[in-house]
Amino acid sequence: MKNIPAFLAALALATSLGVLPAQAQQSRGDQQSARAEMQAGRNMPIREIERRILPRMERGDEYIGFEYDATAQAYRLKFIRNGRMIWVDVDAQTARILRISR
Repeated sequence: MKNIPAFLAALALATSLGVLPAQAQQSRGDQQSARAEMQAGRNMPIREIERRILPRMERGDEYIGFEYDATAQAYRLKFIRNGRMIWVDVDAQTARILRISR
């Protein structure tokens, strides 16, 4: 328990210095790419993607959130169904479902 405040302090310091794990840096870059593509009119906003995709999922699927893949220009929407994770890859330009992974 005594290590938790030290860990949080170290994490806050690392964050303020811009020293983040590679995955966090990539995620931030992907978010910036998603915003830039949306503002340029090349990609749909995530809220529009969600508006189109969520009603198509099965009843009882719990929506967890999304990630953006700048390379593929696709959103990955995450759901839980009966305790199992489901990923729905969606084209960011057209909102067309590319793949559903279970």
